Amino acid sequence: MNVTWLYVPGDRPERFDKAVASGADVVIIDLEDAVVPARKDEARANAVAYLRARRDAEGQARVHVRVNDLATGRGLADLEAVGELADAVRLPKVESAAVLDAVTGAPAYALLESAAGIVAAREIAAHPKVAGIALGEQDLAAELAITDERAMDHLRLQVVLAAAAAGLPPVPMAVYPNVKDEAGLLASCLAGRGLGMFGRTAIHPRQIPVIRRAFRPSAEEAARAAEIVEAAEQAERAGLGAVALPDGRFVDAPIVARARRTVALASRLAEPED
Repeated sequence: MNVTWLYVPGDRPERFDKAVASGADVVIIDLEDAVVPARKDEARANAVAYLRARRDAEGQARVHVRVNDLATGRGLADLEAVGELADAVRLPKVESAAVLDAVTGAPAYALLESAAGIVAAREIAAHPKVAGIALGEQDLAAELAITDERAMDHLRLQVVLAAAAAGLPPVPMAVYPNVKDEAGLLASCLAGRGLGMFGRTAIHPRQIPVIRRAFRPSAEEAARAAEIVEAAEQAERAGLGAVALPDGRFVDAPIVARARRTVALASRLAEPED
């Protein structure tokens, strides 16, 4: 599963390669909010040129493109230009499943940024073109005049449930706007992790190590998961259907599957000194 996504403005092509080399799992070339209207055509052309040039690249971060709102002609033109080139497209301001019918080519990630989007979250998540969903929290908070984090957590949980019900990957967290507040970013990531969210989008490369640390299983979690995996493998070798832990407790298949993911994630996100 992806842990980090890094936005890069579409009108700053000199930053594209740096973003790919940043360590982020996914780089998102942004044609929407990060680009002023006068430079949006230029940004689209930059994205197309870059995607065409890297089509044969291997072992690099995946590159997504956030297009403009598909309710506009510009958004539809963006989609036509990059839909066959990007690893995925990210669609802002999705408010109904119907708008997703226009998507062709790359998988789509729907961003829910309004009350209408939240209300339609389950239908949007279930659309066959959708590979994942996420929240646009700043726009949503502004529309609903939300100032209490508990209210935002309620909305986050609705999206987490919609994604899970549709069989989609866990919902990544929205950007943390203060790039200098690493302690705040870490605390926010840990809170989102507790809600069932996984991974986070970043607006600066310095945020990537903090996000990775927040979503890396602790030593205790990794050890516990390894114990479950070992017990499951012993049960398989013995031809047993039930998995018993050394302390006498039994665990079922979903717990074993989660333990395997935890072990893999701990290995993948381990720091060199670990």
